[in-house]
Amino acid sequence: MLRLATPDGWWLITHPDHAHLAGEFASAWGNAVFAAPEPRAHVLRGIYQHDDGWLTRDAAPTITREGKPAAFSTELVGKYSAFEEIDLEDYLAVRRNAVLAMSEEDAFAAILISMHTHNLLSERADRSTISPEQLPLLDNFLAEQRSLQGELRRRLLDTAAFSSEQLDIALLENFRLLQATDNLSLLSCVDFDRRATLLHPLRTLQGAAQEVKVERISERSFRLLPYPLREPEMRFALQARFVSGTRFKSSSELADRLSKAPMETLEVMISA
Repeated sequence: MLRLATPDGWWLITHPDHAHLAGEFASAWGNAVFAAPEPRAHVLRGIYQHDDGWLTRDAAPTITREGKPAAFSTELVGKYSAFEEIDLEDYLAVRRNAVLAMSEEDAFAAILISMHTHNLLSERADRSTISPEQLPLLDNFLAEQRSLQGELRRRLLDTAAFSSEQLDIALLENFRLLQATDNLSLLSCVDFDRRATLLHPLRTLQGAAQEVKVERISERSFRLLPYPLREPEMRFALQARFVSGTRFKSSSELADRLSKAPMETLEVMISA
């Protein structure tokens, strides 16, 4: 889950709905400056579905020790440090299954999801929030992901659709696009109110890479500079449910309220 606090309760967004918003950003990506995703179908599949593995887990929400919904929040933007609130083995299983499920459907998309997962849990994870006895679980998972990426890469090269160099360039560029659109979606879902960037320099039509800065204008409205989408102002739909109450006595209380909350559509605006 992703959560956005209000004085009366929480907007809660599932990981798949967050990923769908990232996919909508990726679908709109590309203009006179920035290159559109290519190979398009594989890239968009990876971005739209990169968090599908969370569907079952998000259907059974839990609470933190403080009684808040256990979810990604504005405090976690830029550094993932919530491991003390989760069962690491269960968490890694969700991540693993998401990659494996996609690998049966689309090897290119699966590599992108695996690269995204590996980056999150290596370069962006706060290892100090993981107990020492559990660190081998994480390190073994990371090694497993690198091995799987190599296996899927060999599968793609066997199709002769790419040369080795072409494939490596395409994977790197589109991994960065997944990271960028995922991050823009996270910023939108938690209505992040500080300046940020879309993590990596992103490919332009001139072949260079350009950092994209993000500035919040108003509620769920952001300005990007330089601007990468096809229209100078675009509005996107974000699916969310509102749960009243700021603290919950149990996970079952939260789950009950969430099950009764109607799905609502929030608007996200991105502009030049």
